[in-house]
Amino acid sequence: MKGKLLIIGFGPGSFEHITKRAKEAIEESDVVIGYNTYVDLISGLLTGQKIVRTGMTEEVSRAQEAVRQAEAGKKVAVISSGDAGVYGMAGLVYEVLIEKGWTEATGVEVEVIPGISAINSCSSLLGAPVMHDACTISLSDHLTPWEIIAKRIEAAGAADFVIALYNPRSGRRTRQIVEAQRILLKYRSPDTPVGIVKSAYRDREQVVITTLEQMLDHEIGMLTTVIIGNSATFLYDEKMITPRGYQRKYTLTAEEQALKPHQRLKPEAEPWALPQFEEEAPRAADIRSAVNIQPAAEMRPAAGMRPAAADTQPAAHVHSAASKPSAYELAMEALLLVQGSRGVEVNHSPVTNPLFGQQSIFEVAVSPGVANKRFTPGQMMLMAELAGESGEIEYTPHHQIILRVPTTEPKQITARLQAEGLLLAPIGDVVQLKACDFCNGEKDESIPYAEELYQRLNGRSAPKELRIGFNGCGMTCYGAVKEDIGIVYRRGKFDLFLGAKTVGRNAHSGQPVAEGIEPEELVETVERIVNRYISDGFPNERFHKYFKRVKQVEGFEHREVPVLVIDNAVCGD
Repeated sequence: MKGKLLIIGFGPGSFEHITKRAKEAIEESDVVIGYNTYVDLISGLLTGQKIVRTGMTEEVSRAQEAVRQAEAGKKVAVISSGDAGVYGMAGLVYEVLIEKGWTEATGVEVEVIPGISAINSCSSLLGAPVMHDACTISLSDHLTPWEIIAKRIEAAGAADFVIALYNPRSGRRTRQIVEAQRILLKYRSPDTPVGIVKSAYRDREQVVITTLEQMLDHEIGMLTTVIIGNSATFLYDEKMITPRGYQRKYTLTAEEQALKPHQRLKPEAEPWALPQFEEEAPRAADIRSAVNIQPAAEMRPAAGMRPAAADTQPAAHVHSAASKPSAYELAMEALLLVQGSRGVEVNHSPVTNPLFGQQSIFEVAVSPGVANKRFTPGQMMLMAELAGESGEIEYTPHHQIILRVPTTEPKQITARLQAEGLLLAPIGDVVQLKACDFCNGEKDESIPYAEELYQRLNGRSAPKELRIGFNGCGMTCYGAVKEDIGIVYRRGKFDLFLGAKTVGRNAHSGQPVAEGIEPEELVETVERIVNRYISDGFPNERFHKYFKRVKQVEGFEHREVPVLVIDNAVCGD
């Protein structure tokens, strides 16, 4: 039986603003997957469904779990506040499906259910700030580099868009909203109206209207949306209003409109209407000659690129007599004319790279071997060469180096690394074998088992990063017992430890669950444990939490670890 993915936007959070279809979809689902706060907001609609909760910044794991459950035949509701297609879960779910080769004809059914996005719900509380061209920009650099976000703020500010800032500030991420204000003050008056709305249509709703200059004086957090007006936005009776520009089309105070609806945007009625330019290609040239501007070299913007002008004149583009200028070209030309008339310096240098081009970063874990811990000079030089000036080489305590290389040709990178004798592995939520150096190879009896485990398990996707520690003698000097799964070779056989907690005040070693495992049984035993965790673990659930929850894994019983009570020191520290 095929499952189904219901990707639901439930709006701002109040029941009155959840659509009928969204309510139905939640009620008919078998599984509900969402961020903790979102699950709480729709708890009144739950009727016994299986709930999978995760924390903030764990969107990818939610999408992966949703697809897995749907492929198992379940009807899965993936919930987002606002609209699922606006910084919500819809795109991530489709990305996971695409990676799996999904098609609409043969794969699980997908239904995206729209909701009211924050730009709309917050605007309704502020008045009518989004009555003209507007854009949304998320200040979260969790999935988007800050350099790209800053360029978008710059472009939106220069183009006089009304701007809705999503995810403006968090506990750790505080500088972005400050930088956004700094950029926008280059293009907007300090008195530009700004609306700050927290928890729209929820119990703790707060609405503040302030100015661009004073916006940082008010509370702004992850539950806040900031709406910044354009140059025409004004305040009236504590409401933000952005005009639609009707004054040039009809008179609001007249009893009879000067132009009927069917007459508007006609060339004879409104000379500025764009359609007429589609029929009159020479029009742009006429405008240039009328204001005595020399034509620049012809340049049409490619997709994703901003057009560039000539080196010396402020004209935007030349449209050849044989081609008709597009609305985009005319708009850019008009913008540069206005900037020039205001004395704004215009950058006319050619653009060789797209302004917002996406940069591909290839990252891989690199090690000299399972037991070998020594990089050769040649290997180090190769990694430095591949990283170059813009890449990164990151040391880790896990017997590997993380190499990050800006490239669109990862196969060439991996081929060169492997040719130099390096082992490569993916990073992230994968299985990782951490073996000791076997006393520089002197105690090598168990190395073949470590290498076989590496070949079978290393790099496999898991609910959360899963580290398998492997020590070649009872000294365990590389700390195998402190990993999720610990393996210690002792007296010709293996001891097995499960469920270590590696960090925190209550950190502890793994529980000894078996002694004297025969060498020929080791690999199969560990592989069964890993397979069970991959199959039954919740997204982002660490192995020690999984082991505690299920109580038993492949016959190995979990035992509660004694809780240590730590008294405060006499000094008070």
